[in-house]
Amino acid sequence: MTALANATVEQVSTLAGLTEVLVEVDRTLNGLLAVKEGVLALGSRLALDMAGDDDDHGDLSLRAVAAEFAAALRVSDRTVQARMAEAEVKVTRFPGVWRAQGEGRIGAGHARAILDAGMHLDDEVSREAYVEKVVAFAETESPNRVGRMARRVAECFQPRTLDDRHREARRERRVWVTDAADGMARLGLLGPAALVHGVFSRLTAMAEKVQVDGAPERADAAGSVHDRRIDEVRCDLALDLLLSGAPSGHETAEGMLAAIAGRVSVTVPVLTLMGVDETPAELDGAVPVDAATARRLAGAASGWDRILTHPLTGGVLAVDRYRPSADLIRHLTARDQRCRFPGCGRAAVDCDLDHTTDAALGGPTTAENLGDVCRRHHVLKHHSPWRVEQLGGGLFAWTSPTGKVYIDRPPAQNTVTFTEEDPPPF
Repeated sequence: MTALANATVEQVSTLAGLTEVLVEVDRTLNGLLAVKEGVLALGSRLALDMAGDDDDHGDLSLRAVAAEFAAALRVSDRTVQARMAEAEVKVTRFPGVWRAQGEGRIGAGHARAILDAGMHLDDEVSREAYVEKVVAFAETESPNRVGRMARRVAECFQPRTLDDRHREARRERRVWVTDAADGMARLGLLGPAALVHGVFSRLTAMAEKVQVDGAPERADAAGSVHDRRIDEVRCDLALDLLLSGAPSGHETAEGMLAAIAGRVSVTVPVLTLMGVDETPAELDGAVPVDAATARRLAGAASGWDRILTHPLTGGVLAVDRYRPSADLIRHLTARDQRCRFPGCGRAAVDCDLDHTTDAALGGPTTAENLGDVCRRHHVLKHHSPWRVEQLGGGLFAWTSPTGKVYIDRPPAQNTVTFTEEDPPPF
């Protein structure tokens, strides 16, 4: 029996009404938050005006205003001063984002994703063009998807290539420790994205093998052995590898854990691969990768995918390989990039490949009837009134229990170059 199978017409109608109310409340709250940020930004400007030309007293003036606000709100003045600075950046450097939030077109999460990706755009004209493109996209997508697209669009307006910036950023790589409560500590690492994602992928693959094969459990500090979540196993394996150079505390009977390698998926524009262009490659369709790293990964791969895209829409036309195997799966992974349920950002490589129309009901195993759906939304599709159909061109139409239809579009590939006459297909 599917979820909501026994729901009455009145109950479904109530659900539809609650959804509409929730949307309006959320829009109102985002608008009010924008008003609050406007007041905080005015407070910053007032503090600087009161300080006049005395730079030495500018910070003290900001502290005084923040303390006034904080005392009235009964919160920390340090917190208020930090929020004043954030509000000032949004209102003065990204006014288009602030207005869109105030009008309820986007939420605070969307705004944060847009600001995070575009913070280093110093040219005002570039920032405005960037905001115009990304806000239009954000009006129909979730913040996690906006973050991916915003990073891609921001790259189009960067005055310096990613290769140049990556060379400088590599000088900031480091490892650090932060003490936590209850005898715990955090180990942080900042390094090249391709390597860090590869490390996480390898730890995940090893942890999954430990859980499936039932490798020996390691006792905790209290001497007790218990079932561990995959996050716990990943952590224990990382400590194993860093302390001993091998997964010594978790090795399986077959001794295969150490042979597991990390897996990363890199999409490289062909002109970048040839060395005649510097359009950034992307790691798992989300993280920009410098061209030098992308070329090294392509050169070292035993086989690599060629993704052919439409020159105007950016849609995936075909995926092939020198040594063909599972071509359809690779095509769909390249097309979908993430779960195809509206708002979900789970990577396609971690999703189930689902028949839109069940194979048992005659659904064909073709690109027009397959899509990447994470386990959570795969279960929702089969065991609730949510329904989905494909409209062609990679478009998925999801119908909710209340009858609302949500269209999910495949992300544009970063192999497309946009011009003013050829706007991006958001």
